Amino acid sequence: AYVKAVEGTNATIVDTRKTTPGLRMLEKYAVNVGGGKNHRYGLDDGVLIKDNHIALAGGITRAVSAAKLKVGHLHKIEVEISNWAQLREAVEAGADIVLLDNQTPEEARKLVEMARSLNPNVLLEASGGMDLDRVRFFAEAGVDLISVGRLTHSARALDISFKIQTV
Repeated sequence: AYVKAVEGTNATIVDTRKTTPGLRMLEKYAVNVGGGKNHRYGLDDGVLIKDNHIALAGGITRAVSAAKLKVGHLHKIEVEISNWAQLREAVEAGADIVLLDNQTPEEARKLVEMARSLNPNVLLEASGGMDLDRVRFFAEAGVDLISVGRLTHSARALDISFKIQTV
């Protein structure tokens, strides 16, 4: 349903690492089968720089520079931002992906326009409370990726049972 909700846009639905213990591979496979894409499988698949990392490093530029020194050239570096100044710093520091977390679609649209003016090739991801009613608005705002945690951490269990009958 999520993939269908963004059809006709350039947005891709992606999952998160928030999976059921012991079922990560199966749940991520299910997302792929359903037409979505996988985000990171684990902490070692890519760098996601969040507010605590930024605070410890002394800013976004320092955090991105430190990450680039530590990881190989195949690892993407993503920075979570919450405002225009952080977006600008993340893009100028060379982040591959900028995560727009807990924004409204209108805020996301403005940040997308600003990011594209700085670097048309930076990937933009929207996250935070995504549900079926909201994903289309973010897709139309121009983000490239929409991460939906509920694809894996809130999936309903199918109520099935197995009864054995004696003959």
